[in-house]
Amino acid sequence: MFRKPSARIVYASLVVLALAAVWIGCPAKKEATIGSGDAASKVFVPPGSYDEFYAFLSGGFSGQVSVYGLPSGRLFKTIPVFAVNPENGWGFNEETKGMLQTTDGFIPWDDSHHPELSMTDGTPDGRWLFINANNSPRIARIDLGTFRTEEIIEIPNSGGSHASPFTTINTEYVVSATRFSVPTPQADVAINSYKQNFKGAISFVKVDPKEGHMDLAFQILVPGFNYDLSHAGKGPSHGWFFFSTYNTEQAHTLLEVNASQNDKDFIMAVNWKKAEEYIKQGKAKPWASEYYINRYDDNKHTTISEKKKQVMMLDPKDCPDMLYLMPCPKSPHGADVDPSGEYIVGGGKLATVIPVFSFSKMIKAIEGKAFDGDRDGIPVLKYDAVLAGEVQEPGLGPLHTEFDGKGYAYTSHFVSSEVVKWKLGTWEVVDRMPTYYSIGHLMIPGGDSKQPWGKYVLAMNKITKDRYLPTGPELTQSAQLIDISGDKMRMLSDFPTIGEPHYAQGIAADLVRKHEVKIFDINKNEHKYATKSEKDAKVVREGKEVHVYMTASRSHFAPDNIEGVKVGDVVYFHVTNLEQDWDVPHGFAIKGNNNAELLIMPGETATVRWEPKTPGVYPMYCTDFCSALHQEMQGYVRVSAAGSNTALTFSTGK
Repeated sequence: MFRKPSARIVYASLVVLALAAVWIGCPAKKEATIGSGDAASKVFVPPGSYDEFYAFLSGGFSGQVSVYGLPSGRLFKTIPVFAVNPENGWGFNEETKGMLQTTDGFIPWDDSHHPELSMTDGTPDGRWLFINANNSPRIARIDLGTFRTEEIIEIPNSGGSHASPFTTINTEYVVSATRFSVPTPQADVAINSYKQNFKGAISFVKVDPKEGHMDLAFQILVPGFNYDLSHAGKGPSHGWFFFSTYNTEQAHTLLEVNASQNDKDFIMAVNWKKAEEYIKQGKAKPWASEYYINRYDDNKHTTISEKKKQVMMLDPKDCPDMLYLMPCPKSPHGADVDPSGEYIVGGGKLATVIPVFSFSKMIKAIEGKAFDGDRDGIPVLKYDAVLAGEVQEPGLGPLHTEFDGKGYAYTSHFVSSEVVKWKLGTWEVVDRMPTYYSIGHLMIPGGDSKQPWGKYVLAMNKITKDRYLPTGPELTQSAQLIDISGDKMRMLSDFPTIGEPHYAQGIAADLVRKHEVKIFDINKNEHKYATKSEKDAKVVREGKEVHVYMTASRSHFAPDNIEGVKVGDVVYFHVTNLEQDWDVPHGFAIKGNNNAELLIMPGETATVRWEPKTPGVYPMYCTDFCSALHQEMQGYVRVSAAGSNTALTFSTGK
């Protein structure tokens, strides 16, 4: 039996943890462990050579994904996902505005947290990358052939989809669990009625195996806890999902104290194969729930949005044997499954041990009804009946664990700022590596799959004091690369990141490169306003709208001079890049436009909307340096007063 600690004791514990963090965070043996010896040669990638791995880092409050090479740490690309991006007009141009459409309207920002690679037989396959938006619950799918966000689905009945988007071993589903339980369905109720009225929802999003298209298959109504992270089972545990929970006290105020009362929260085990059976048996009930699915069509080069109005909801009261709760100390963050699928590792933010659960013991406990009561009708399994072992004295603030595929696990410790290596089966700590400072997640390429590339671990740190040149009150956040190929960890390098790096995924570069798209076939361009040759370039007036059917090729636009536009008109420049050569984008901008520039890939069409406010002559030009005569790639638009009789004319240089 565990006694409930008082709030004062909880506060005292936090103070002790913080003081210990300061002490342990001091790099007492820095010279012996950090960047010493031949570390530089381990990360040096000669000019003209490729990195061995791609690393995809979430940008946190930037809403984006950053793509780095490992081991070099070179930044290759920022992929716009949940936030508008001036570099390529994402969310500004007419074709991509729809990608940020939600039931709350157009949302130009969000908080991206957890990237997750698509899997085949439990290993990353290089087809897609999924990532969640934490604020307005959404899941995005990025195509790794184009490195472009091609789909975003909104998740209803949720508040902050933090435990998201984790995939099953063949990407049958990506899941999302609500961080904030909310009245479900939403209702105007008193907040202090939390325990009576607030519920959580776990969402199973079906992924089409060929196209990758997502749709919400079903949701499960769960107790009003906070749901933090998740991972799918694999091997023997395939068919199950494991979600960490906190605030099982169901507090609604001052959670830093009131949600730390219980010695143990839970890891919720969800038998999704059983859920599928209940769906087939008609146990799910239709719930009125509006949500958007936005898809970018690579042939039409346009977003197609669909609004849906219903989900199928499973209630555990009608579905026995679908959910079980495993007690887990204390305020767990990670719920990580080892490559064999036998062990589920919890990471209790305030725990003094790392608990490791056994899947086979869990099944045995379920069959033997080794229960310790229930919560909302969901059986609570006895801790000792499901425990495989505990890692003793691992460090302070264990958060997240990944695996090297060689029998070892690596756990990040936020409070003591370190990566701790321990052995599966014996649970003994075998090595430690300090990080600078306050590590959150860590990532081993493939480290949450059946076959990790156990060569590096990437530490993603929240604080970087003393590490970089100061840049005002906000310092850059950072990642650190650690060599784990030997018995002892070796720090190799660190590099700044864009935004807060919440989590990352890594994959062998060859698995991504084979899917590479170099151009869009101009002959397959089905954009409504595509112009596939210069002879078809034209300007068309439709009332107050002026549509410019424009082509771009090295080193000119067609048309390049336009007259007859009037104040009060809305001008749409539909620019088609005629190039069929790799890596020759063209840009487009016009003076006075308060929208964005365009960046148009070879074979693609993109549109910018322009409303001239005063008469005059406005220059336009290509913004992406495309050839020796790039500077000559320009033209003018003459704007006349409203009501003038200036004829609509244009020049194609002939």
